[in-house]
Amino acid sequence: MPIKRKATIRPVLNHLQPQGISDISEYGAQFDDVIPMWFGESDLVTPEPARRALIESLESGATFYQAQNGHVALRNAIAAYDSRLHAKPVQADRITVTASGMTALHVALQTIVDAGDNVVLVTPIWPNAPAAVQIMGAEARRVSLINQIDGRWRLDLDALFDACDDRTRAIFVNSPNNPTGWMCSREEQQAILDFARTKGIWVIADEVYHRIVYDRETAPSFLDLAEPEDPVLAINSFSKSWAMTGWRLGWLTAPPSIFETLGLMVQYNNSNSPEFIQAAGIAAIQDCEPFVEKFRNYCTTGRDILRDILGPVNRIQIAEPEAAFYAFFKVDGEPDSMALAKRLVREARVGVAPGMSFGDESEGWLRLCFAQDPKLLRTGLERIADALR
Repeated sequence: MPIKRKATIRPVLNHLQPQGISDISEYGAQFDDVIPMWFGESDLVTPEPARRALIESLESGATFYQAQNGHVALRNAIAAYDSRLHAKPVQADRITVTASGMTALHVALQTIVDAGDNVVLVTPIWPNAPAAVQIMGAEARRVSLINQIDGRWRLDLDALFDACDDRTRAIFVNSPNNPTGWMCSREEQQAILDFARTKGIWVIADEVYHRIVYDRETAPSFLDLAEPEDPVLAINSFSKSWAMTGWRLGWLTAPPSIFETLGLMVQYNNSNSPEFIQAAGIAAIQDCEPFVEKFRNYCTTGRDILRDILGPVNRIQIAEPEAAFYAFFKVDGEPDSMALAKRLVREARVGVAPGMSFGDESEGWLRLCFAQDPKLLRTGLERIADALR
C-alpha cells in the first residue's frame, strides 16, 4: 500500500498573520450601535457621474475581455490626470490599469522581486504591503518613522539607506502615509530617488492618498521628479479620492520599457479589469473633480472636529495629520492596542483599528478614520474622549 503524504501550502504562508483590523471589526459585530471608524474608507458614496457611467457601459453590452494593460481611453485619461497634477508629463505607455491598488502592488512585486530578496519599507504601514512582500518569499525590512516630541513624524534617511544591501530590490514609501498622515517631502523624495538610481534598485511609491492633503492640491510625488525610465513604480487607486473602495480599480505608473511585462503580469493574474468599471474610472477623472474638492473639505471638517474633541484629552498623544484621513494616537498607560480597541467597542460603542495592525513599532497606538459624517464623527469622538479621561 503506498505511503500517503500530506499536501501542504507554501511554508512562507504559514507565517502570514490575520489583520488586526479584521479581528476588531469581527469583535465589534457582536455589539449593537457601534460607530465604525476602523476601516480606511469614508461613508460617502461614489459620485453620481461614475455610477452612471458604469450603468451606461453595462447597458451598452460592455461585458467582454479588454486589453491587459487597460482600455486605451482610461490610460489616456490617467496620463492626462497625472500630467496635470505633477511637474513632469506622463505618457499613456507608462500606465497599466489594475483591479485595485493592491493588485498594482502585487503586479509590481511579481515583476521585480524574487524569493530571498528584500524590500525596505518605511513604517508604520498598512499591513497588506509587508504581507505582499512576504508572500513573494522576500524579506520585508522595516524602517520606522521617528515620532518627535512635537508629535510630528520624521523620516531618518540614513537609517533607510543603511537598511539596504545588495539583496534589496526596492524601497517602499507610502506617502501620504497610512496610518500616520506623514508626507514625504520633495527633498526626501529626491534623496531616495538619487540613492535608487545609484544602487540600481526600485522605488515603489504608494500614493493613493495624494489628493487628501490640506495645504495644497496634491502631495509631493515621485512623479514630479522621475524621468520616464527612472526606477519608479507609482501605485494609485480610485478608492480614496473618488470614494470607490468597493470598485477595485487602480493603476501603476512605470517605465515604458516594462509596459509589456506589466501587461503580461496582469494577464496572468486576472486578465484585465472589467470595461464597465474602467468606464466609471474615466468618468471619475473627467467629471468628478468637484467631488474630490468636496471630499477634501469633508475630511478637513473631520480633522477639525478631531482636534477639538481629542486634542484636549490629557492622556491622548495626538498630532494633526498632514494628509490622508486618519488620526493615529497613543493613550498614556495603555500599552495593548487590541485590548484598548476592544474596550472602546464594549464601553464606548466605537470601533477603531489597533496599532499592532501596522507593525510592532505601532503597538500602543490606535488609528481611526475621520472621513465620516460630522454629526456621527462628533458623537464617536466624544464617546472615546469620555472613556479615556
